[in-house]
Amino acid sequence: MVLEVIFDGLNWIFGPIIALDPNPQNPLLTIFLISLIISFITTLANKLLVDQDEMESLQNEMKEFQKEMKEAQQSGDSKALAKAQSKQKDFMSKQSKMMKNSFKPLIVTFIPIILMFWWMAQSTVSNVIVSLPPFAYYVLLTPIWHMFYGPPSTTIPYAVGWLGWYILCTFAMTQTLRKFMGFKQGF
Repeated sequence: MVLEVIFDGLNWIFGPIIALDPNPQNPLLTIFLISLIISFITTLANKLLVDQDEMESLQNEMKEFQKEMKEAQQSGDSKALAKAQSKQKDFMSKQSKMMKNSFKPLIVTFIPIILMFWWMAQSTVSNVIVSLPPFAYYVLLTPIWHMFYGPPSTTIPYAVGWLGWYILCTFAMTQTLRKFMGFKQGF
């Protein structure tokens, strides 16, 4: 009942977009727009819910600690190693804090994204077949992906289905949006 209402709502929202797609039987543009919307929502959630400066500071501290620990292990100096190990507990709590901060956007966006994926798998969007250039097909490790979720049911060479096209679009859109929103680091 609830899922039907959600499905109908998503059909109401994205049905006109699919109809406007230049090729409604193979709605590549619709998947691109959906990936843009989802990328924007997740990137915005990251921007609003995670203190980027604090994350960068914690990551830099962690890198310095790891460098110090490695040097102490390589030097064989037991005092330096004991000193580094005494700091390890403090850095474990900092690493835990980093993990908590990075999970905030996931908690907010997980259910809507799952519902969107469910809708895409049930709608005409799931019929998408994209033929990639051979070079891109192999560079993106598509044959390995096909081992897990199966190749699209087509005789078109170097083809990916809706999920592969969505993933490609999402990676590109997320990186672009992160640059526009002023993120200092990648994913």
